Amino acid sequence: MSQLTTVARPYAKAAFDFAVEANAIDSWLAQLTFAAEVSKDATIYDYISGGASTEQAITLFLNVCGEQVDSKGQNFIKIMAENKRLLALPQVLAQFCELKAEYEQTIVVDVTSAVELTSAQATSLSAALEKRLARKVKLNCKVDATIISGLIIEAGDMVIDGSIAGKLNRLATTLQS
Repeated sequence: MSQLTTVARPYAKAAFDFAVEANAIDSWLAQLTFAAEVSKDATIYDYISGGASTEQAITLFLNVCGEQVDSKGQNFIKIMAENKRLLALPQVLAQFCELKAEYEQTIVVDVTSAVELTSAQATSLSAALEKRLARKVKLNCKVDATIISGLIIEAGDMVIDGSIAGKLNRLATTLQS
């Protein structure tokens, strides 16, 4: 998996740079999302990872994608196929999304609470996180009654556990040591 991530990096960067230059980031995101889903299909996966020739793989892949991928996207897929990199399309998509979030200065924050947040609480939390992270924040809220009370906030590699369950676990660990 990490090898495909390394392989995908220059393709994602090239696609993103082109998308920014053409002012078509959302279009490229949609095309890459569709192409990545096609590459994950079991039949297509077997075909492109098997002994099919490059030309056959390109023809099949582009026929399946049809009008979902424009001419620039088709050229991108052809280059990836010629270099035997179509299997890396899901990782290209993931890295493209990371580059897009970085470019737009946005971050998705997962918030877990014991009860559903009101819109006022979500707005207040979003504003505080935007100030702290210096980015636009998109909240992904979920409810988990097992945390008893409080919030668990996850943004990238930052985790803030303000839940009662987390505090009880830390207290138990401290008492045992």
